[in-house]
Amino acid sequence: MSPLSVDERRLATGVLVTVTGEADSTNADWLESSIERVQRQGESLVLDLSGLTFMDSSGLAVLLRLNAAARAQGGGLHLAAVQDLPARVLQISGVWDALNIHPSVDEAVAVVLHDHETRLQERQ
Repeated sequence: MSPLSVDERRLATGVLVTVTGEADSTNADWLESSIERVQRQGESLVLDLSGLTFMDSSGLAVLLRLNAAARAQGGGLHLAAVQDLPARVLQISGVWDALNIHPSVDEAVAVVLHDHETRLQERQ
């Protein structure tokens, strides 16, 4: 099994978290708490999943909870560069279309920036 790691980088309007390795029942709680620690209320969260090689239902549950929390706090969750096996879990579970999934990190970040600018304009 490949160990799981996360790396975070602040964005102008949120945070980019790069997830590498395998997400399963042995590390799902750690994954969730690691991501929750870096997210601020109202921010968007971009998860770079290009290095996530495996995800079971525990990892899926983490993504769903993070999505719900981000929305409740006025932000959003964006998944980027989802690889074959994790993508299959999202598809067969029926949540692929319910999540914000982007082909690349650059595209996810562009959407986050656009959404932020739109919200600022709406407040004016």
